[in-house]
Amino acid sequence: MLNYLATALPVETEAGARMLALQCALRMNDSAQVRLPYGVLRSLRLQSAADAWRELNETGLLRTRHSDHRAMAVQMLDVGLLTQYPARPDRLRAADWALRAACSARTSNPLLRLATLSLVVRTAHTSDHGVSEAEQVARECGVPATALPSLLEQLVAAKVLMTWQAALDTEEVSWRLGPKGLHPRPAVEDTN
Repeated sequence: MLNYLATALPVETEAGARMLALQCALRMNDSAQVRLPYGVLRSLRLQSAADAWRELNETGLLRTRHSDHRAMAVQMLDVGLLTQYPARPDRLRAADWALRAACSARTSNPLLRLATLSLVVRTAHTSDHGVSEAEQVARECGVPATALPSLLEQLVAAKVLMTWQAALDTEEVSWRLGPKGLHPRPAVEDTN
């Protein structure tokens, strides 16, 4: 789903809006509707959820319908989201896991939390090592590829990563998760 949203959302979409879009996409029902509890919104720790909602409404990915004292009702407008797998029960587990994995960065910076999630998703289930195309990670985080090294250094400083390195010949980035980046993935075929 991260990969799909990386191509569906405009490049300039902020990290907080991307995290909100991910939760909505993973939690939507078969009618592309989402009832996002405020507890989930609080867990996302967005400085301004109103700005993220506005940004996503403007992209055409979703339309906020209404809210009550417990949840925000959303209609997803991107029909391509309905073709994404896995099935809804697995997506709900993935949404919960994604929320916990992103928050493992223990920072108020949504970009660092989104980057943490992108890297943890690409880390082998039984390992703390991962590798991916640098361009893919940058696109999922909504940053230019030239900004990726700085972002990875911030993750090292936050102890989400132990180390990272870029291979110039393959344009890949590899990393080793630190103690704050380790979270077992849910039993889902493809959380990406």
